[in-house]
Amino acid sequence: MADESTAGDAVRGSAGGRLVLAATPMGDIGDASQRLRDALASADVVAAEDTRRTRALAKALGVEITGRVVSFYDHVETARVPALLAEIEAGRTVLLVTDAGMPSVSDPGYRMVAACVEHDLSVTCLPGPSAVTTALALSALPVERFCFDGFPPRKPGPRKEWLRTLREEPRACVFFEAPHRLAECLTDAVEVLGPDRRAAVCRELTKTYEQVVRGTLAELAEWAADSARGEITVVLEGAQPKATDPADLVGQVEALTAQGLRLKDACTHIATANNVSRRALYDAVLAARDQPAAP
Repeated sequence: MADESTAGDAVRGSAGGRLVLAATPMGDIGDASQRLRDALASADVVAAEDTRRTRALAKALGVEITGRVVSFYDHVETARVPALLAEIEAGRTVLLVTDAGMPSVSDPGYRMVAACVEHDLSVTCLPGPSAVTTALALSALPVERFCFDGFPPRKPGPRKEWLRTLREEPRACVFFEAPHRLAECLTDAVEVLGPDRRAAVCRELTKTYEQVVRGTLAELAEWAADSARGEITVVLEGAQPKATDPADLVGQVEALTAQGLRLKDACTHIATANNVSRRALYDAVLAARDQPAAP
């Protein structure tokens, strides 16, 4: 049976233990939610990517962590899972936080969530700051549909292969990049995707020196050559659909007319399905019919 307990129960603690994922501020301490404060104060165990930063965050928030604090960074994540599962099975609340933003999004967390699901243990999430959605909102690009690709490959060859997968990707793509590799990444993007594809480079989001630079890939590559510092999030515009040549659709129209559909109706049907001008398609059919048959 599905677990119907509420997120509020997860913060306060309940008869059943559970895992609570919580987003932490990316820079501005004011972005911390009251639910994060409550969770830090009440959790039995706080699993933190960086225990020192988590303790500093709690101090800045005026919160006393009463539970046990354990490290939970990339290299110890797998080893920590069994002990944390045991805590939850014993009825305790485990709060999982990373340095900034949302656990599991290019940060530790996924393995712990998967393990809880496998053992039928309760998991909930306290929403909050995310560099991904913040950058999307600031990009000034169409982002109704988007994909997130983490960090690009570090070496030029694999990085270019990754960029080739984005040539015809219609969704906006969000990814992180190290500041010392940003210029090389954008230069490769110009080579693979063309200089005119639009993008936005967002650095130090919510922090004192927040900056969003928008432009074409060529413009951004030139800007980044002077070095960009801080935490970097890039939003890449989705690929524009390729225009369809009406001449390529003549065969589809003729197939419909062979089934008894009037020429104009067939042109309307095919033109609408392929987002081309009905008149242009009609003219292309007539032009094709006027061509002499091949000997």
